[in-house]
Amino acid sequence: MALIVQKYGGSSVPTTERIRRVAERVVRAHDEGHDVVVVVSAMGDATDELLALAQNVDTAPCPRELDTLLSVGEQVSSTLTAMAIHALGASACSCSGRQAGVITTPAHGGARIVDVRPRLVREALDRGIIPVVTGFQGVCGENDDEITTLGRGGSDTTAIALAAALKADVCEICTDVDGVLTADPKIVPEARPIDHLTYEAMRELAAAGARVLALSSAEYAERYAVPLRVRSSYDEHPGTSVSDEPERPPSYGSPARVVALAHDPSRTKITLSGVVGRAGAAAGMMYALAKAGSGIGTADIRAVPAGDGRSGALTLVLPVTDAPAALAALRTCRRGIGYDGLTIEDEVGTASLVGSGFRSHAGTFLLLRKTLDEMGVPFEPVTASDTRVSVLCRASLLPDAVRALHKAFVELEPAQPLWQTRSDQAVAVARMR
Repeated sequence: MALIVQKYGGSSVPTTERIRRVAERVVRAHDEGHDVVVVVSAMGDATDELLALAQNVDTAPCPRELDTLLSVGEQVSSTLTAMAIHALGASACSCSGRQAGVITTPAHGGARIVDVRPRLVREALDRGIIPVVTGFQGVCGENDDEITTLGRGGSDTTAIALAAALKADVCEICTDVDGVLTADPKIVPEARPIDHLTYEAMRELAAAGARVLALSSAEYAERYAVPLRVRSSYDEHPGTSVSDEPERPPSYGSPARVVALAHDPSRTKITLSGVVGRAGAAAGMMYALAKAGSGIGTADIRAVPAGDGRSGALTLVLPVTDAPAALAALRTCRRGIGYDGLTIEDEVGTASLVGSGFRSHAGTFLLLRKTLDEMGVPFEPVTASDTRVSVLCRASLLPDAVRALHKAFVELEPAQPLWQTRSDQAVAVARMR
């Protein structure tokens, strides 16, 4: 039978009653003959509550002590889940990040997994015991004596890393929705589950703001080719499988295809004026951001040349949480980058189409522009690649934009190209640049 790693997030274990339901699901899989490893997040809003406690005593808590405190949430849920499994007649043992062999970098609050040594987990499986591992945390240091946490989506990353180390047959990310949907169902009630995604599409959705899987988790799964299934912890819906196999073989001349939309309402736009045309300006900006530890991996950078072609602007669109560090780094390195001025625009967000074939089919850009123009949503392009197209607009208008784009690209599924000549394609692409 199969070796399955199941991860349950905070929305799946908010109460002891839900923990019992999760235990029933785990034991059912175990009774069917599967080896099961469980990874759990903290219960409900436990992490936020612990963070609030810390900030009540210190508005800027020590990162080391904060990691130690926040790790308690997962320890509570893992031990309760193990107890619930015991109550159903199966054997289980809770394991901390240290016991599960999760080794990380020393960056408190945002560590990355560098190795997994799951000796105790393997020994438990060999004895027919179900290991219940704390997600979101690991250890670092010469003697593995420092507790670290992995940041947002850390429990997903823990589960995927364990699955890779154990060579599991599948890693199931169990959440409160029926898989990866074509859009956020809180904004688009018509959103529907997707049967299959490639790693690339899942990574693009995560980078564009889809909350079902964190970007670091999607990247880890792709790097180690971990078979994923995103499914509900509340029912038996099969959910969404994620692998490296395309849903259908690509063919020459096949139309562009949108598989899903993602949005991020919490972005900041930073504009550096007077830099385009200056040698090394973009590279200098990226170096400054990377050195400062800002979220350069999730930032979109675009050059906007001026009419004379010798100067212009660089725009940077990044998560609002990364903006303070980015601003500090850019101001510190102003002379090295060589920009004239810096402006900031908050309360903006991005809407993104994720799919394939966008660059070779300008009808995508034409329909996007037509749809948002008809909705009266002013926007500007941010990203235009073969697999993702993102636009920036006011955060307050983002729900309307997402609903309109979902209707145009997913619900209606336009099958005919929207251009007639090569010049039409060239005009559309030029407008998106």
